[in-house]
Amino acid sequence: MNETRIEPPGSEAGGVQVTLQSVYLKDCSYESPNGPRLPNSQGYEPKFQLNMNTTADEIGPDVREVLLTVTLEARQGDATLYLVEVKQAGVFAISGASVEDLRRLVGSFCPNLLFPFAREMISSLVVRGGFPNFLLPVVNFDALFAQASESPQPGLVN
Repeated sequence: MNETRIEPPGSEAGGVQVTLQSVYLKDCSYESPNGPRLPNSQGYEPKFQLNMNTTADEIGPDVREVLLTVTLEARQGDATLYLVEVKQAGVFAISGASVEDLRRLVGSFCPNLLFPFAREMISSLVVRGGFPNFLLPVVNFDALFAQASESPQPGLVN
């Protein structure tokens, strides 16, 4: 993939530089214990549980691998219809950022760029499993980052 330079919001010319070096699927899994059969011949009315996590590893000077993990579980009653997990990764060169700016970029800006790729992969896996299309809702990564910053959790953002 070609490198793409991106100007994060609030950055000034000559300030913070973010270059997206590559985007790739690091891992994914799909489980459907009963295939697309519904339990007890019920109509399709699943309950969904969505979990997301962001981590980052330094892989070189000013270079980070950011990993967005999205897990979606669909249940109907006690039965699991499907469980999908996608680990969407990107390599970002980030220069000129303070420690706080780097945390914000890695915890909000970078996952926001990776999300459409994870969203498409989850939708594709669900449909290929024989279920109706599922589009992940829009996610406000800035709000999630702000919430996580108020109560830091180990492993959220390095």
